[in-house]
Amino acid sequence: MQETLKKIRREELSIALIWLFHVSGIIGIVYGDALWFIQATPINLSLSFALAIYNGWSSKHFVKLGILAFSAGMIAEILGVNFGWIFGDYAYGEMLGWKFLGVPWLIGANWVILVVCTGQIARDLVSSKIGQILVGVGLMVLLDLLIEPMAPRLDFWEFEGGQAPIQNYIGWALVALPLQIFMHGYNVRPKGYFFHHLYLLQILFFTVLLIKLNSITPFAAMS
Repeated sequence: MQETLKKIRREELSIALIWLFHVSGIIGIVYGDALWFIQATPINLSLSFALAIYNGWSSKHFVKLGILAFSAGMIAEILGVNFGWIFGDYAYGEMLGWKFLGVPWLIGANWVILVVCTGQIARDLVSSKIGQILVGVGLMVLLDLLIEPMAPRLDFWEFEGGQAPIQNYIGWALVALPLQIFMHGYNVRPKGYFFHHLYLLQILFFTVLLIKLNSITPFAAMS
């Protein structure tokens, strides 16, 4: 009983923290000092990753999935940035922090977050394994569709020509597919609803920014 209460308190605190950081970021970027809040993006993403590990590490095969998603994401992004493979020709800006071969380390962390978040939600939406895998992939691509228009303005990354090609979304689906297969095939199932909230907040965050797209000054101009 005591252990269950600890898990509930841990999850509630984690959810409260990510809501606080994401909502503060939305308000700050749209109505406040946009530059300061955009520069805090690595902090927000690092916190989300740390809390994702904190809430999921005890689940069976979670660590294996995390290592696989991080590695696959980084390798795919490195191939994309340096050779134009998988996603197309693009380059990362400076906003996401330290890089390895042109790819921010936080991008690997973000792949872990997205795989687990979308896989958890897909499991609640669909009963069959195949359906869960396909819905998980679809939810990952959906989020990328929301992020892409804002990415250059926030100095996250930018594609040659200014717009993400269809190749990018196909590449996302191809990289996401084996990761979702692993998650559902090995039944990686973190307890609670932390990952549901985290995905919802990312959708909310980038949807609000898209609505305010014309009022968001490109980062290069702000700095």
